[in-house]
Amino acid sequence: MIISDQRFSLRQKVGACVYDLPNFLWGIRPSSDAPWVLIRNRDERLIPSKNKRGVACGWQWTSDLHIAKVFPRLGLWLMNRALRDWPIVLRHEPLPQSRQISRDLSFIIGHRGTERLPHLLATLRSIAAQRDISYECIVVEQSATPDVKDELPSWVRYIHTPLPYGNMPYSRAWAFNVGARAARGEVLVLHDNDMLAPADYAQEIIGRLEEGYEVINLKRFIFYFTEADSLRVFSAGTLAAEGALFEIMQNALGGSLAVLRSSYFSIGGFDESFVGWGGEDNEFWERAESRTCWPYGYLPFVHVWHAPQSDKLSSVRSTSSLYDERSAIPAGERIAELSARDFGKATAPYGWSLAGVERSKA
Repeated sequence: MIISDQRFSLRQKVGACVYDLPNFLWGIRPSSDAPWVLIRNRDERLIPSKNKRGVACGWQWTSDLHIAKVFPRLGLWLMNRALRDWPIVLRHEPLPQSRQISRDLSFIIGHRGTERLPHLLATLRSIAAQRDISYECIVVEQSATPDVKDELPSWVRYIHTPLPYGNMPYSRAWAFNVGARAARGEVLVLHDNDMLAPADYAQEIIGRLEEGYEVINLKRFIFYFTEADSLRVFSAGTLAAEGALFEIMQNALGGSLAVLRSSYFSIGGFDESFVGWGGEDNEFWERAESRTCWPYGYLPFVHVWHAPQSDKLSSVRSTSSLYDERSAIPAGERIAELSARDFGKATAPYGWSLAGVERSKA
């Protein structure tokens, strides 16, 4: 039985049945061709890869899958269908590697504080389940004190970057750059601490690298768990969602992205001007498009619930204005500027004084 969300009007429900449901039912049918990757909202355009392996979203920003909001049970159907093709497995220790590969990966995860320690540990468990691959995992904790060092598994490398000043907002850009400097792998996987990856994720990255791609975004759908289902992930290690998903996101540039280490540094890494929530992924991708990119998503990911970032809810975010300002500069000029910087230092983001009160004008 398909139960609808009572927030939607009868007209909206009928519209979803007429315009969205046929495409959805066609997409979740049993097939070895993974037709579920072609499910989309009615006014969206998907661009298939030449080998039909994945699709790129033909619009700029992220979007939520509408029919899964109107009929939440359908979202669970889609997630279960996708995870049958690409299961997410949680392990405490990495699997023994049964074959040698040509390239090593470095997973890099930025983190702050103990509130999201369960999210981080669940994410690490999904990375531990990566199959037949050689990799390392680096956690960069950006905090006043090293809060999670003793809570991490022994196979994880830990880097602590003390805050240059007491109330500094979290900076993913800085965390990723610090991790990239320390990474030993030829390939960097820039991964969030609340994102569970399918067990074959790393293998698929290697496959696209062997085809000549330097920047790889494999995410098709991100399934956002509710708070209750996320607590079950933390306590029991199960991905069995009950009732409904919080949302299903498409066209996400952030969350997890793979980049050749040499390409990462050649385009200037992440822009450490982004301190606070948002904008850094889009700005990075604009420069990454100067390299050979794979934007065709075909893998499912699960996002475990947490309260929204406080600055995400702000109607006026400094990072939003900064993105507009930086994006107005041609990507080539930004690459020249950023690649000339000495970024990725553990002391402070580039351009911030060590006293940490104001940005340096230098």
